[in-house]
Amino acid sequence: MKVRDVMSSQVDSVTPSTSVVEIAQLMKNNDVGSTPVCEGKKVIGIVTDRDIVLRVVADGVDVKSISAKDIMSSEIISVTSDQDVHEAAHIMAKYQIRRLPVVDQGNIVGILALGDLAVEKIHINEAGDALSDISQGAHH
Repeated sequence: MKVRDVMSSQVDSVTPSTSVVEIAQLMKNNDVGSTPVCEGKKVIGIVTDRDIVLRVVADGVDVKSISAKDIMSSEIISVTSDQDVHEAAHIMAKYQIRRLPVVDQGNIVGILALGDLAVEKIHINEAGDALSDISQGAHH
C-alpha cells in the first residue's frame, strides 16, 4: 500500500509571513501539532507546537512580532506519494514525528498522519509501534 492511498490531500499550510498567533490557531482548530510552511506549493519549512513554545514563549518574545519564517525548521522530513506506507511508518518512528508532508517533485500534495496508518488494520501494529516510540521519545 502506498502513501497516496492513506494520506490526506487536504493540506493546511502557512506562508513564511503567517503570524505565530495564526499558526497556533490553525493547529488548535485542526487539532495538529505541526504545519508545513510553503511558498506556493513548495515546502520550505515546518513549524511545530514545540517550536512555538521553545522559540517564542520560553524566550519571552512578543508573539505578535514573530512569523513562521522566524521559527520554522527548514530541515524537512517528508515522503513521496508513491512510497510504501511501511517506509513512512519507519520514518515517523525514526524521527519521532506524527505528521509527514507528502512531496512530489518539490510540491506538497498531502499530509500523512500517524492516524492515517492506524486506520488500515494491516498496519496497526507498525503504527502502534511508531506511536509507542514517539510517545517514549517525548519523555526522555
